[in-house]
Amino acid sequence: MQQLLENVRKKAPLVHNITNYVTVNDVANVELACGGSPIMSDDRNEVEEITSICGGLNINIGTLNQQTIPSMFLAGKKANAMGHKVVLDPVGAGASKLRTETALQLLEEIQFDVIRGNISEIKTLVHGAGNTKGVDADLADAVTEENLAEAVAFAKQFAKKTGSIVAISGAIDLVADVTTCYVIRNGRKEMGRITGTGCQLSGLITAYVVANPEEPLKATAAAVCSMGLAGEIAYRRLQEGEGNATYRNRIIDAIQDMTGKELEEGAKYDVR
Repeated sequence: MQQLLENVRKKAPLVHNITNYVTVNDVANVELACGGSPIMSDDRNEVEEITSICGGLNINIGTLNQQTIPSMFLAGKKANAMGHKVVLDPVGAGASKLRTETALQLLEEIQFDVIRGNISEIKTLVHGAGNTKGVDADLADAVTEENLAEAVAFAKQFAKKTGSIVAISGAIDLVADVTTCYVIRNGRKEMGRITGTGCQLSGLITAYVVANPEEPLKATAAAVCSMGLAGEIAYRRLQEGEGNATYRNRIIDAIQDMTGKELEEGAKYDVR
């Protein structure tokens, strides 16, 4: 994983983000922190031009509206035509008809290199409907040690169906293609109380896969490990009286300060 991170720092990949208004600043900052270069653009009159100069496109449906939905399709199809990496974050799929139908249509019309979401969002994409709890995973869907084998098989099956790498975030993270699944145990439960850690992760993944085009599965797993490890490091650095706002900033700081050697030694995963 060391080389994967070092490639991001060396290549400084340019990433186009059509992302969540709630977290757009944090996504930009975390991409800068890992060594990437973010562009945040969602106007339909420029998204094709912007995405054409970038190596990757990160589409996040967290704050959908009638202005940005067409932009997602325009940018996604342009990125596909140019052979650029494309990542989908189906935030809140299952919570409303608009989110669910938009996510499903994006999957139908655009080829994604990586699809990253929580388990409830991914199940919604598989079944065409869901019971997502807002933008958070339903506890009944959680990946646990008890259902891990079943969850790994589920991730591989969805990867086969979509032709995408599937990254499922949770207490146990899964990153899978058709044959291989990384089971990742980095992170802290407190990360779930900060708005935007999932959105930041999708931005990180985009930067990693652009910088490591020959190894997209390993690159996605490295990005997931780096985000979880940053959460662990940031939590250890918290002082008395510091809470969520400080924790968010310390996570970004930990991403910026992380060395390839630190990621290599701190990544907690096995391969199935």
